Amino acid sequence: MIIFPAIDLKEGHCVRLVQGQKDRKTVYSAKPEEVAKKFEEEGATWLHVVDLDGAFTGSPQNLKSIEQIAKAVQIPFQVGGGLRTRDEVKRVLDLGAARVIIGTKAVSTPVFVEELLGEFGPEKIIIGIDAREGMVAVEGWIATAGISAEAFGRTMRELGITTAVFTDISRDGLLAGPNIPAVKNMALKTGLKIIASGGVSSLSHLKALQELEEIGVSGAIIGKALYDGKLSLAEVLTEIR
Repeated sequence: MIIFPAIDLKEGHCVRLVQGQKDRKTVYSAKPEEVAKKFEEEGATWLHVVDLDGAFTGSPQNLKSIEQIAKAVQIPFQVGGGLRTRDEVKRVLDLGAARVIIGTKAVSTPVFVEELLGEFGPEKIIIGIDAREGMVAVEGWIATAGISAEAFGRTMRELGITTAVFTDISRDGLLAGPNIPAVKNMALKTGLKIIASGGVSSLSHLKALQELEEIGVSGAIIGKALYDGKLSLAEVLTEIR
C-alpha cells in the first residue's frame, strides 16, 4: 500500500484545514517545496498535493508552489484542486505532476473526464470522491451534489477511470480514524483502486486500511498526523509496505 504524505497549499503556504473549513487553518510552512523534500528524504515514494485556493475558486492558484515542489523532489506527486479545464490540467502536468485529480468538474460534466482520459490516459487522470454522509461534496466541500459517492464512482469506472482518492469529510483533519466501512464499500462497489484520505492518525488505522488492499484499497493519505508529530513517516514506511 502506498503512503501519500499530504501537502495542502493555501496562498503559497503549506497548511492544514479541519474538515475543509477555511477558517480552521493551521500554517505549517511558508516553503512547501522544503516540506516535500523532507518527505522524500524520509522515504516517501509519492506525494499528495492539493491547491486549496484552487478548490475554492475553481481554478489553480498555487502553480508557482507546484512548480517549486516539482523542482525540489524526484518522486512523483499527484495534484488536485480547481482543475476544471483541459488547459489547466495540461499546465499542471507540464509543471511536473505525475497525475492530476479531478473532482467537482467530474461530477458536473462527466464527459470532461472522458475527454481527458482520451488525451492523457488513466495513468495521468484520477478522480477525487469527497463524501459527506455518503453524498458527493464539491467546490472545495462547500456544496453537496445530488449523487451518492458509490454511484459516482461506478460512473467514473465505466468511463475508464481506474483510481480514486476517497475522502470522508467528517473525518478529515480530526485524527479520529478513517471510515473503514465506507472505504471498504467504495472499493467493493465501484471497482476502483481507492486511495483513502481523512482521519489517519495511528499505525493501527493504516494497518486496518492495509487489510483492505486485496479488495482494491491501494493507498492512504496522511496529513495532520505527520505535521502534529503523532506519526513518524519513517516509522510508517517501515511498518506499512
